[in-house]
This record gives sequence, structure tokens and C-alpha cells, in this order.
Amino acid sequence: MSLIEHLATGATTICRAWALERRDGVVLGFTDHDRDLSFEGVMFRAEAGLTARALEQVTGLAVDNSEAVGALRDAGLREEDILAGRYDGAALRIWEVNWADPVQRRLIFRGALGEITRAGGAFRAELRGLSEPLGQPGGRIYHAACSAVLGDGACRFDLETPGYFAESAVVSVRDGVEISFDPIDTVGPGWFAFGRLMVLSGAAEGLVGHIRDDRMREGLRVLTLWDSLRAPIAPGDMVRLTVGCDKQAATCRLKFDNMLNFQGFPHIPGEDWMTAYPKAGQVNSGGARRTAL
Repeated sequence: MSLIEHLATGATTICRAWALERRDGVVLGFTDHDRDLSFEGVMFRAEAGLTARALEQVTGLAVDNSEAVGALRDAGLREEDILAGRYDGAALRIWEVNWADPVQRRLIFRGALGEITRAGGAFRAELRGLSEPLGQPGGRIYHAACSAVLGDGACRFDLETPGYFAESAVVSVRDGVEISFDPIDTVGPGWFAFGRLMVLSGAAEGLVGHIRDDRMREGLRVLTLWDSLRAPIAPGDMVRLTVGCDKQAATCRLKFDNMLNFQGFPHIPGEDWMTAYPKAGQVNSGGARRTAL
């Protein structure tokens, strides 16, 4: 018997099951049935107390939307992980399942988690359908700075190149944003500015911070983040540091030798050039107004 035939009987044994896959590969399963279920290699736990509002699904490109509500009492669903952002953008699948015969099921939602709020030992998560990204603005912007992300498919720079990354243990942390390390001689001074810090161990393992400043102070390499991580980082934690790029053509050429893949337009006229007019006492030869790269 199929699920449709089961529903047609009028006396059904139906529940819902959720499979949540975080960006770090961790997969968690939940169900609103009073017993655990298992299918597709996922154990759907009943203890999570997870419920969901009715799904609103429409044809066309409109965004499917709903909410999931649950109690923070499942062993795999911890408040500190939600606060650390480990569930932000997690992939989500929801099935309607015959709990008496889980082979009879249908996928009713596929998408991702949106905004998550928590209060009083419970959380509320927005569900976003697959059509959500279609509503985001896109297209290329023409300006002098590079539009690529360092190391992506447009940039093509290999971030595993020796001299452009380092792994080191944290020596000290100040105010959650100023992190000190022993000297790192393999990477040039100041090169970590605008780069990335990925935590490899400790309470903040897997989280990524963006580096604002890189300098030497009192014999230590001191990096300042733009924002503190959403979980504590402590002395002794291992991190991976990746050099940064300020998106300028000169940096691409001199620091990365990657000008062939530069995605900006360094010679495009700016607003100052477009509104410029001749002035007495200045050179008005009509020559180039930009210096060579």
C-alpha cells in the first residue's frame, strides 16, 4: 500500500519527520511521533519535542514558508550550538510518514533554516524553501575593486600555497576580538589583515572569524577580528589563519601574482573624474588621471 492509499482509508497513522544537516556535516533527525523512527540512514528522535506550523506552499517562484518550534532538551540540539550559529542555513527536509510503516512517506518540504530565536528553554526557527535564493539581488557590479572572494572559482588562487596560511595555538584573548599568537615567520607581516580565522579545536571549533588588523606587539603576532566569535575561544585552542585581500589591483598583482584573474575594473572612471573640470594653475593636458598599477 502506498501513502496515498493509506491516506484514502480515513484511519491514518501519520506523523512528520525532520532531517537537519548542518554545514559541518552533522545530521540530526526529529519527529513529532511519540516513538523514534528510522529511515534513509537517519534516526528521527521523538524526545526533541519539535512541532511545526502548517506549511504554506504555492506554485510559481513565491517563497514557501513555515516555522518549526521545539524545546531545547534533545541531546544533539544544544542552546550553545544555536547561539554559536552552527544551525544557521542548515539544510532541512520534512517528510509526512506513516509511522506504522515508514516506507510509506512523502517529502513535503526541502529548504533551509532561516532566522532562529530562543527564549525560555525553547527555540523558534524560520523555514525557507528552495525558491528563497531566487529573491536575492544578483548580477555583476562594475567598480575598481575586485568582486571575487579570495580563493573562489573566479579568483582561482590556491589558498593551500605555502606562505599564505598558518596553523597556530592561541596564546591569549582580549575582549573576544584581540587574539595573540607566537611569531609566525612563514607569513608576511600584515598579510592576515582582511583574512579568515577558523577555529580547529575548543568550544568554538568550526567557527570562522574575519580579521581586521594584523600587527606585532611585545613579541607576539596580534590579530584583531571585526566581530567576536559566537562561542568562546581560549588559550591553547588551535586555529587556521588565512591571508587576506583588500580587493585592490596592486594587491592582486604584488601579493598574489594573480592579476590574470582580477575581477575588478581598476581603470573605470570614478565620480571625481566624471565631474572634474579645468582649473587655472593646474596641468590640463588631457593626460591620464590615474597612476599605473
